[in-house]
Amino acid sequence: MAKIRPSGGYRELRSFQTATIIYDATYWFCERFMDSRSRMRDQMVQAARSGRQNIAEGSRAAATSSQTELRLVNVARSSLEELLLDYEDFLRHRHLRRWEPNDPEALAVRRIGQEHPTDASDLSDEWRYALYAEWLDNENPAIRANALLCLINQTNYLLDRQIEALEAQFIEEGGYSEKLATARLAERNRKRTTHPSDPSDPSDSVPPCPECGKAMVLRTAQKGKNTGKQFWGCSGYPDCKGLLDI
Repeated sequence: MAKIRPSGGYRELRSFQTATIIYDATYWFCERFMDSRSRMRDQMVQAARSGRQNIAEGSRAAATSSQTELRLVNVARSSLEELLLDYEDFLRHRHLRRWEPNDPEALAVRRIGQEHPTDASDLSDEWRYALYAEWLDNENPAIRANALLCLINQTNYLLDRQIEALEAQFIEEGGYSEKLATARLAERNRKRTTHPSDPSDPSDSVPPCPECGKAMVLRTAQKGKNTGKQFWGCSGYPDCKGLLDI
């Protein structure tokens, strides 16, 4: 039987791939340029790791919880925002130049992602990192930090789009528990159609939409006085807004 909701596949996500580059580059940046006794060094490495790991964990959690997936992707986004501020602080405290968005160096880093199919699943992490090695392995810490700022901004943009898509999917399709209940009722309905003598409770069947006739989907109210209560919503939402009480 196929999964109710797909999960995993995070290695093919562009956000995860770029976050891996950021984590590796941050580890080596801190090893090279930060005092080994510095608390900030540990925090930067942990923030970079958190960004990568939470994307992966959120993808795996998708199988059983939409809300957990959303929460973990938001944690990844927050961790990378923290890391972004750390690199900005590094440059500012040392009076090093920060690249402007349209500086040639910043444009060159951003161009890599546009010109190379880095989201292909058969490419290695080492190959992807090598595309940016000119900046990320540079002896000048300002070049490394600025290149990482570019990559973090790119990843944050991807995560923002990912979060928006997950929110829209949750609103339209509901969460895992709702899909599981709907699938269970649909299976009982199918068995009754195939075997009329099935003693299952007829009230378990999936009702048609009173507005358009499509199958209804079990949903849970997210706000208002009925928060937490389940109801039937049309599977054609948002084109059809038919509702039924349970």
